Amino acid sequence: MAAWRRRLLHAFASLALLCGVGGRPGPCRRYSPVQNSGWMEPFYSDPASSFKPLVTELALAVAQPGDATVLAAFNQSQPGAPSPRALVSSTVGAGTRAQVTSALAGLDTARKAGGALADTDLGEAVGAAMTQALGGKDGIVWLVTNNRNSPNNDQATAQRNREFYELIHRGEAIRVALAFPLRMPVQGKHYHANGLMVYAFAIGAGGKAGIERLLASGAIAKVITEPPARLKPLDRDTVRLVPRKVENAPGVRFALAPNGVLRADVAPGATAPSAKVSWNLENTMYPYTITSAALSARSKLGGEDRGVSLGSQHVNALAPGKPQPLSSTLQLPTANLPGKWSLAALKSAGSAYVLPGTIEVHLLEQKLALSQGFRARMAELFPGDPLPEIFTPPARIQASTATLPIEVRVHYGSGPLLAAGAGLLALLALGAAGAWAWMRPRQAPVTVEDELRTMRGRAGTVQPIYDNAGREVARLKTTLFGHQLTDLREGAQVRLGR
Repeated sequence: MAAWRRRLLHAFASLALLCGVGGRPGPCRRYSPVQNSGWMEPFYSDPASSFKPLVTELALAVAQPGDATVLAAFNQSQPGAPSPRALVSSTVGAGTRAQVTSALAGLDTARKAGGALADTDLGEAVGAAMTQALGGKDGIVWLVTNNRNSPNNDQATAQRNREFYELIHRGEAIRVALAFPLRMPVQGKHYHANGLMVYAFAIGAGGKAGIERLLASGAIAKVITEPPARLKPLDRDTVRLVPRKVENAPGVRFALAPNGVLRADVAPGATAPSAKVSWNLENTMYPYTITSAALSARSKLGGEDRGVSLGSQHVNALAPGKPQPLSSTLQLPTANLPGKWSLAALKSAGSAYVLPGTIEVHLLEQKLALSQGFRARMAELFPGDPLPEIFTPPARIQASTATLPIEVRVHYGSGPLLAAGAGLLALLALGAAGAWAWMRPRQAPVTVEDELRTMRGRAGTVQPIYDNAGREVARLKTTLFGHQLTDLREGAQVRLGR
């Protein structure tokens, strides 16, 4: 337990972690407010609480040396007591652990001017993180809280939580929102708690790319073994297709690459116009079950946009982690593939000619419901809190799209390239022979007034011929095929040969 507890905060403590947009990392800020209002009292006062070690170790597990980190505490702003308040601001290095540990060691529940425990305002914390800490730029906001929203000591925490979730769903800047519910029973002097909630909000395209890379790296999974609950988006990347087998497509083989791209390896002579592909349809929206949806799909390959014939046009009761079989007929762009003698094929000889495309899966009239297992877990961690109802997706989200990248790869042999190379060498040899024949001097016997002369000339040249008196009497023209006399003077005694 100590190992995973020692890894939780650095995902929340980095304000300038590199998480650029596109293939090359760029600057992406991260900001980590940790709640220290009155509702958090047991997490700070219980001697057995693993809250601070958990936060410290996650911080150290996620950040890399050289990243700029900012750790802050939040409750609710009061005159003379702004919230959030920075605790650590430094570049990750050998001394970061000591800095974070020291800052958290001195952190306790905050109090208002009159001595009462401070209130909580989750919306204020997220808003300040986006507008002030991130300055309206892309980044990731990590929020550590017990999930009780009570600004101005408002006891209607359920209503305040609904407002908080509405902010998440309607906020255009928030591209991705995830929740990590953690079991952490603590008993304080005033309150008892069973669990802790960690939120991750990806702001802008840069934040979205950053959170995707962070999840793919497995840094969080090493600390929090529970899968993140998705709050947003619920209208894209909701399902995925995993190929199981292909039928009636001679010369075509499908496989799923490690990067998630579906590859169709096609033999150069394959002429099958379509392939019957059997898939597993998987729900990627934990903790939601797709209770029902109308299903359709299209393929965009080789400049062609075609519908994909599906074995079923509806999906029902598709729970996360429980795939359903789905058959389809996929049209292959064999007519648009280069012939084996084409320039594209010759360039790809010995490797593969790649034709990129996508398969889009559309879900219409989509109805989602929280899984019963997640409801039970939330009831255990946050008793009395109507959290499952708050997690219910907005009614306006009734459609979603998932895109599956696909590559059609044609493997051309080296035979045509070798043949083309041999032909090119033959042409070069012929050209060299022609050049030699053109450039080499040729001898021509010429008789002038009964005097035999030997003249030399290259193809394409014209030389004057003079009599014994020095007068030009003719010209000798040399070609690839021989010699000829031109401009012969009247009465001149000139001839080719003896």
